[in-house]
Amino acid sequence: MVIIVMGVSGSGKTTVGLRLAAALGCRFRDADEFHPPGNIAKMAAGLALTDEDRAPWLTVLRELVENTLAAGETLVLACSALKRTYRERLTVDAARQRWVYLRVPRELLARRLMARTGHYMPAVLLDSQLAALEVPEDALVVEATAEPDALVATLLRELGPRPAP
Repeated sequence: MVIIVMGVSGSGKTTVGLRLAAALGCRFRDADEFHPPGNIAKMAAGLALTDEDRAPWLTVLRELVENTLAAGETLVLACSALKRTYRERLTVDAARQRWVYLRVPRELLARRLMARTGHYMPAVLLDSQLAALEVPEDALVVEATAEPDALVATLLRELGPRPAP
């Protein structure tokens, strides 16, 4: 099973994803780790990525999902997956994948991004991310304004029994 925790920058994907993976006793990966250096430099400079910029990144992430499912493992992946086409690209086996969308009001996202340190994604790109976001129709939607542990408890309840290894 692969659970992809999605949303715009500052929605809590990494924080919630790490805790969800720990609760499930499985691996966690952050899609940000897979961006090529050119993408990171572009975002750090305050420039939004294009679909063309994201294409190689999505290919690597799809391979991660394919390999995880082929190995019969469970993975929680934090990934923005803003557009429907990106989510389609990352869907290898819909029966063994779940999408979780962390929805957060813009004002709270802005506060979180302004307070965040040590990340290449500047707050100036928030509006471009929100503009690119195509809200998923087939995801578990969680209002991610609560504390991370409360969100994880909700996710565990909503996702149902732990997937078999």
